[in-house]
Amino acid sequence: MKRLIPFIILLAMSVQALPWGKTGHRVTGLIAEKHLTKKARKNLQKVLGNETLAEISNYMDFIKSEHSYDHMSPWHYCTIPDDKTYEEAGTPDEGDVIVTINRVIDELKSKKFSDEDELFALKMLVHLVGDIHQPLHVGNGEDRGGNDVKLDYFWKSSNLHRVWDTGIIDGSQYSYTEFVDWIDHPTDEQIEKWQSASVLDWAYESKSYRPQVYDLPESMKLSYRYDYDNRDLVNLRLLQAGIRLAGILNEIYG
Repeated sequence: MKRLIPFIILLAMSVQALPWGKTGHRVTGLIAEKHLTKKARKNLQKVLGNETLAEISNYMDFIKSEHSYDHMSPWHYCTIPDDKTYEEAGTPDEGDVIVTINRVIDELKSKKFSDEDELFALKMLVHLVGDIHQPLHVGNGEDRGGNDVKLDYFWKSSNLHRVWDTGIIDGSQYSYTEFVDWIDHPTDEQIEKWQSASVLDWAYESKSYRPQVYDLPESMKLSYRYDYDNRDLVNLRLLQAGIRLAGILNEIYG
């Protein structure tokens, strides 16, 4: 039994460190599933097999432990400085989340894949649509998407990126299915508006929330007040991500 203790501690630490976190991405995947057309659902199932969009939603984070995928790390985010447009900042040679989402959409439409196969491309799309809706995945170029902003969150050491990836979401203590039941109530007008926006529009939306995200107390100690001020935004971005993912998949597979 004693030999198991170090392993259990290590496992707990690794789960804590893993990055929208697992719950957030599953929420996005399940919302998308609920808004698929019958035809899209049927055609997607041929690609997914026994898996669901929610179950594949974290694959892009899971493979970060495999070094042969290291070149994909920059595809999870993009950088738009406060005083520049995306075009002015320029696209990095290694690509970013905007370039990758648009490329994967084109590949899924054409069935010509540059990375692995159709299922792999689908896993990428599901995850990255979630990522770009997390405001700190559109970084300012100064603090690694809030990772360098050290703070205390509910009296434990953390950073701003982790608060938005997992802290506020997991603090609700909902399962991802309960979370979807809670927030998945868009109007027809919202669905139409959200699905008509471009990938670049999504990024600019995330950038626009920066003043709210970075509205931090001098003490750098966050707890109930910060959650209260930002929970509605977190819920909105998760919902928008799921609705927009459904729109893309309905266009490709419906």
